[in-house]
Amino acid sequence: MNPTQVTVKTVSRKILFFLVIATFFRCNVKQETTLKEVQLSKQENEGVVGANGMVVTAHPLATQIGLQVLKDGGNAFDAAIAVKYALAVVLPKAGNLGGGGYMVYRTADGTSGALDFRETAPGLASRNMFVDEETDSVMNRKALLGHLAACTPGTVDGMEQIHKKFSVLPFQQLIQPAIRIAENGFTLSDYDTWYFNRSQEALKQVNDSSMLFIKEWAEGDSLIQKDLAKTLKAIRDQGRDGFYKGEVADLLVAEMQSGGGIISHEDLENYTSVWRDAIEAPYRDDYKLISMPPSSSGGIIMAQLLKGSNAYDFTAMGHNTAETIHVMTELQRRSFADRAEHMGDLSFYDVPMQMLLDNTYIADRNATIDLKRATPSQEIKAGAVDRIESVETTHYSIVDKEGNAVSITVTLVGYFGCKVMVDGAGFFLNNEMNNFSLKPGFPNIFGLVGGEANSIAPNKRMLSSMCPSIVEKNDELFMVLGTPGGSTIININYQNILNVIDHGMTMQEAVNAKKLHSQWLPDQIIAEKGAIDSVIIKKLNALGHVIQERPQLGRSEAILVRPDGSYEGAADNTRTGDATAAGY
Repeated sequence: MNPTQVTVKTVSRKILFFLVIATFFRCNVKQETTLKEVQLSKQENEGVVGANGMVVTAHPLATQIGLQVLKDGGNAFDAAIAVKYALAVVLPKAGNLGGGGYMVYRTADGTSGALDFRETAPGLASRNMFVDEETDSVMNRKALLGHLAACTPGTVDGMEQIHKKFSVLPFQQLIQPAIRIAENGFTLSDYDTWYFNRSQEALKQVNDSSMLFIKEWAEGDSLIQKDLAKTLKAIRDQGRDGFYKGEVADLLVAEMQSGGGIISHEDLENYTSVWRDAIEAPYRDDYKLISMPPSSSGGIIMAQLLKGSNAYDFTAMGHNTAETIHVMTELQRRSFADRAEHMGDLSFYDVPMQMLLDNTYIADRNATIDLKRATPSQEIKAGAVDRIESVETTHYSIVDKEGNAVSITVTLVGYFGCKVMVDGAGFFLNNEMNNFSLKPGFPNIFGLVGGEANSIAPNKRMLSSMCPSIVEKNDELFMVLGTPGGSTIININYQNILNVIDHGMTMQEAVNAKKLHSQWLPDQIIAEKGAIDSVIIKKLNALGHVIQERPQLGRSEAILVRPDGSYEGAADNTRTGDATAAGY
């Protein structure tokens, strides 16, 4: 079975999931009565509508757990923690304990910020550890499959930091639903079994044959994860120390030593998430982007794209016309060229953020765009700046009744990361080493080329395309969005924003709309099948563009604040996966 053959799940099966969740989740906090009284009238082509809160995730069980937290008095941050641990159980290929990610938030009073809980390179990592000394060639496979590809995980520390800063409910209460599902099991969908089965060969290469996931799976099977439940209980009882110290840490380090990995006890104990200022950028007259700063490249590129887009009337140009696609592509190529040259971990590299987002700099880059000719990537260089200052990812978006908004994207990079499960602990490790520049000028698995700014160094965070984002309208919350998809993440989010603001779509229409992607290299436009017709392709070809079709791009989870103040939750229901929105 391939992704195009995985059918969209029926409403009846999702309803069954929602009923099952009652056996997993019990809360001790009484339902608050201060709910918004809004007369909801769902419009055509809208997603799920709720007056008091909305949760959109990649799995129905995770969505319902998050919604229950909101109903029982928790805020958006509480729900985000509960969802994250639930995804670690029900979405093992991406929703992880052994990876990391980013959070962008906006509180009800308008305060915004970001948390970087991205993985870090182990202390024994070195710049050329994946370069063959004799041939000077890159050993890309070692950075993708097996123990050496793994970096120090950040997810557990990130959730603890969120809880300390924002939560109103006990942590033990938030993680308990995940523990119950891990212990009791849940029923696999056809999509679950498809990605389980497609990974069998790789899983067998780096794990003992008795490992839980090494078998042929069928829809309707139950997945019980006793070892993972044990790990989650350690985290429940000891917080971050239950993961970064003690038995779980011992198991992780032992796993490293058994397969030539380099994560140590010291790496685990010293890991810390970083609170950062969010990237902000205006769009049109009324809107403002709030997104992730480095070590993510996503926020800067998104800001560049939106600032550059201000010079063009996409409403008049039309959605996915040759003119619109040409302009978007030219903007994307220039921003991704800047990514390769100028972006990396702020703790190790002086990223010139001020200049990259300077209006004059953006205008100068726009001035090199020819509306009648595609600029070959070989002619595009990173902008000259004055230094005055995955593929496997999952996203979720949450808004509570007070208006607190959380946008979180987490990743293992590839399906099941490096494919190594920590024996006795029940979770997979990431293969984030491939997101460094293994060798300057050499592309990673997403075709992204990097330079010295993203070279490997001990304790360094690798550059990412993940960009959980929030949009304001007239200084009020307007949109919460994100998506998986490796290097396509940035452009999918960018198009979702344009689809709503410039093309007048509902959130569901924006998410469902076929997407396109272009980056600096390779020199082509990737078009989701059905995004553009043959007439548009011929026009783009005439401008000098090369078009390559793909079955699908991304699986967005987004929320839009409707004019009446209620929320529209849009889970991608046109592409593969089990994304689900629920509100109340």
